[in-house]
Amino acid sequence: MPQSAAIIGGIQRLVLYETRARYFLVGSNHAQTKHRVLKIDRTEPKDLVIIDDKHVYNQQEVRELLGRLDLGNRTKISQKGSSGLSRTVSAFGIVGFVRFLEGYYIVLITKRRKMADIGGHSIYKIEDTTMIYIPNDSVRVTHPDEARYLRIFQNVDLSSNFYFSYSYDLSHSLQYNLTLLQRPYEQWSSAASSTEEEVHTQSKQDSFDIFEDEGLPTKVVYGLYNEPYYKYVWNGKLLERVKDIVHHDWLMYIIHGFCGQSKLLIYGRPVHITLIARRSSKFAGTRFLKRGANCEGDVANEVETEQVVHDASVMSFTAGSYSSYVQVRGSVPLYWSQDISTMMPKPPIRLDQADPYAYVAGLHFDQMLQRFGSPIIILNLVKKREKRKHEKILSEELFRAVVNLNQFLPPSHCIDYIAWDMARYTKSKLCNVLDRLSMIAENVVKRTGFFINRSDFYCHTLRPDERWGDVGGQITSTGRLQTGVLRTNCVDCLDRTNTAQFMVGKCALAYQLYALGMIDKPKLQFDTDCVRLFEELYEDHGDTLSLQYGGSQLVHRVKTYRKIAPWTQHSKDIMQTLSRYYSNAFSDADRQDAINLFLQVYQPSEFKPHLWELPTDFYLHHTSTMAIPQDRRSYTLWWSEGVLSYLPVPYDEVPCEENMNKVKVKRMNQLDESIDIYTEFFKPYELTSFDDTFCIAMTNSAREFMPKTVGADPNPFTVRKPEETGKSVLGKSSKEETILQRKTAASAPPPPSEEAISSTSEDDSEEDREDEGTVSQRSTPIKLLTESGESSRTQEEVYQQHMAKEPYGLNLAEFPSEDDLLVYQRFAHLGESQHRVERTEHINPANIICLEPVSCFPEDSIYAVLPPQVGKNSQEVFEGHVMTGQGQVRALCREDMLMYREYIKNRYM
Repeated sequence: MPQSAAIIGGIQRLVLYETRARYFLVGSNHAQTKHRVLKIDRTEPKDLVIIDDKHVYNQQEVRELLGRLDLGNRTKISQKGSSGLSRTVSAFGIVGFVRFLEGYYIVLITKRRKMADIGGHSIYKIEDTTMIYIPNDSVRVTHPDEARYLRIFQNVDLSSNFYFSYSYDLSHSLQYNLTLLQRPYEQWSSAASSTEEEVHTQSKQDSFDIFEDEGLPTKVVYGLYNEPYYKYVWNGKLLERVKDIVHHDWLMYIIHGFCGQSKLLIYGRPVHITLIARRSSKFAGTRFLKRGANCEGDVANEVETEQVVHDASVMSFTAGSYSSYVQVRGSVPLYWSQDISTMMPKPPIRLDQADPYAYVAGLHFDQMLQRFGSPIIILNLVKKREKRKHEKILSEELFRAVVNLNQFLPPSHCIDYIAWDMARYTKSKLCNVLDRLSMIAENVVKRTGFFINRSDFYCHTLRPDERWGDVGGQITSTGRLQTGVLRTNCVDCLDRTNTAQFMVGKCALAYQLYALGMIDKPKLQFDTDCVRLFEELYEDHGDTLSLQYGGSQLVHRVKTYRKIAPWTQHSKDIMQTLSRYYSNAFSDADRQDAINLFLQVYQPSEFKPHLWELPTDFYLHHTSTMAIPQDRRSYTLWWSEGVLSYLPVPYDEVPCEENMNKVKVKRMNQLDESIDIYTEFFKPYELTSFDDTFCIAMTNSAREFMPKTVGADPNPFTVRKPEETGKSVLGKSSKEETILQRKTAASAPPPPSEEAISSTSEDDSEEDREDEGTVSQRSTPIKLLTESGESSRTQEEVYQQHMAKEPYGLNLAEFPSEDDLLVYQRFAHLGESQHRVERTEHINPANIICLEPVSCFPEDSIYAVLPPQVGKNSQEVFEGHVMTGQGQVRALCREDMLMYREYIKNRYM
C-alpha cells in the first residue's frame, strides 16, 4: 500500500516587484525550481484585487516573464536607465492582508531564524516584518485616523514569539500529524474522489514525462494537505480574504507562544527535547482585561503545551522514534472578571453572570473532548482557605459546574476534578510541594498515557518495570496514543501553573525516555543534567508566556518551591511583581487594542465608533449578547454530536466524513520534491554549508551542565551537587578564572567530601562567589594550597608546581622505583595466570555460572565480535564504486534511470 506524506509548502522565498499599476509577487520553492506569480492590482483605492496565475514556471520562464514586464512598463521603449519593473523587497512568507480606513496593506516576513527541527521539518521564528501599502499614491484616498490605526496594529510585535513552518502543521499536535500519515488510503477514498479531477486536469507541462515510454515503474505516494486548527492560528483572519482565491502554497499560518529545543546527550547519543506552546487566538488578551470565558466557551490565557522527545540520530518520521505529551493551561471557564479601576494589586474577583446550568463550561469542555478525548483532568491550584473570600469564589463555582456536567456523562468518561491549595502548602514547613505534585503527576500520566510512534522495545521485556504496565492511553499496532489531557489552572495561570506543568512534564519525560529505550526505569531525579536542562527549558517557556499575558517574567519558579533559591532571588521577585503591576495598570489597555485589531476582532469602519472610543471590548468577544440565539444547546446533552461514540479517542483524530473533508489528497511520485523531506533538508544537489543546514544553537547537556572535571560520570541521569554542574561554574565565573579552570581540569583530583562543598545553589550571583574568596570546584588544588599557609604565592606558581607533580613525572628516562616495579610485576603475573586452568579434573562451566545471551550477535564479548554480514547488494555497490574509480562505468539499472529522470524533471522542466 502506498505511503502518505505531508506536502511541503511550495513557496518559501518571495520577491515583490513593483510597477505603477501592479505588484507582482514571485514565489519559489527552496530549490528555486518551481515558481508562482501573484498579481496585485494597485489601481483600486479600497478593494483588494488579486489574480493568481495558475501556471507553474521554471527558472528560465520566470526570467523571461520579468523581462517582458520590465520592457512593457518603461515609459520609452529605448529607455534603459529607469526600469519599468523595480524590485521592492525579498521575503520568506505572507502574514496576511489588512485594511483599516483606506486601502489594503500586505504584511511580509523579511527575516526569520530557525528555532527547532522535528524529523527534518524546520520551525522558524519571525525576526522582522514589513507592511507595504498596496494602492498607488495617485488613487489613494487619505483618512486622518489611518495613521493611528497603523500604529495600533504595529504594537503587536511580530518579531516576538511568532512561529511558522513550511512543512509541519504547528497548529496540531505531533500525535495528530503522525496519525494522519499512518492511516491507510482506503479511509481516504471519500476525500480523494473530490480531488481526483484536480489530479487528472493538470497542465500538460506538469504531467509531461520524457521517460514515460520506457516503462519504468514509479512508486505512488499520497501527498496530504490538511487544514490547520484555527483556534491556535493568529493570522487566519488576515488570510481569510484571499484564502479561496489563491493556491494553498501561498497560505502560511503562524502561531503565537513559545518554541524551544535542547539536546540531551546520552553517552554521545543525541536526544532532542522540544517544547512547543500554542496560545489560543480566541478570547486573547492581557491579564486583567481578559478573565474567565466568553459566550462560545473560549477561555483567556489558554495555552496548549506539547513536549516532543525524539532520537535525533534518525531523522525520518517513518523510521525514527518520536514521542509527545500534551497538557493545557487556561483561565477558570466561568463568567468572571476583576475591576482594575481601583488601582489595587489584587482587585476583587466578581462573577459577572449567573450560570446555574454550567452552559459556558460545557462549551469549553466540549471543545476539549473533541480535541483530546477522555479523561479530562482538572488540576485546580486556586486557594481554598482565605480570611476574606477572593480566589475561593472561583473554586466553589468551578466545582459546582463540574458536578453538574458530570451527571450527564457516562461514568467512564467523567471529568476528573483535583483541587489542591498550592499556595497554602508552600507556606507550610512540614509539607513538600513538589513531592505532592509528583504524586499527582504520576497518577495523571498513568491515566492519560502519552504518544509514541513505535511499539515497545525488547529491552522492556528484558528489564520490566511494574509502573510501565499501568500506563494508560490507547495501545495501537504502531505504538501508543495519548487519550485525555491535564488542564491546569490557578487565578493567573502563570507561576503556580508553570511549576505544576513542569512536574507533570518531568514525570512524562521519564516515561517517554523509558519508552524510547534510553533509561531502565521511568523515574528522573532532581539535580541531574537531564532535569536541569528540562527545567531551564520550562522556565524559558514560563517566562515567555508570562510576559505575553502578565507583562513580566515569572515571579515564583521551580527553585522557589524547592526552597533552594538564593537570597538574591527575593529582590528579583519584587522587581518582577512591580513590573507586572505597572504593565497591568498602564500598558495593558494599549496591548489589548492592538491584539483586537490584529486578530480582526474589531474591524475599522467609517460607520461605527473608533476602537479607542469604545468604553469596553466586552461586546467584541461576546457576540451572542447582541442577539438572541435561535438554537441553544441542550443543558443535558452538552457535548457535540458523535463525540461520545468514539471516546476515549479524540473525535478530531477519527477518520469520519467530517474530518476527511478537511484533508486534500493527491497522488504523487515518491521522488517528487514537494514531499521529499530529505532533499528539502539536506539539499544533496546543491553546494551547502554546515552553518546553514545545522544553524540551531540549542542548549547541549554535555556542554552546559556536565562537569568539566576529569573522571566525571558523563551520564546525564546522575545526581550531581550544585557546585559540580558545568553551567554554574562557567556561567558565573570571570574570564580569567575560566581560563585557569580549563588549565587545571586535566589534573584535578576527585571532588572533595560533602563537608567541603558549599551549600549555595546554582543560581548564586557572581558577587556571592567573589565574596566567598574561593574558585570553582575544578580548581580545588589551588584552594587547598592557599589554605595551607601559602597564600602569598600567585595562582600561576601554584599551577606550575601542581603540573610538576603529574603521576608519570617529567623525566621519562629515569628508571622507576623498586616499589613501582614490584607492583608492575605482580600485575603482569596476574595477567599471565588469569586464563591458566588446572587440568586435574574436568570442569563444566555450566555448573559454575549460567549466562543468558542478551545481544543479537551469536558471538559478542569484550574479546571478540562477530563481523556483520555484508549482503550481495552492498557488495555490488562497493564493487561499482571501485570500478568507477578505475574508469569502468557499470550499466545503469532501472533505479538509476528513475533517479536521473526525477532529477532532470525537477531541475530543468
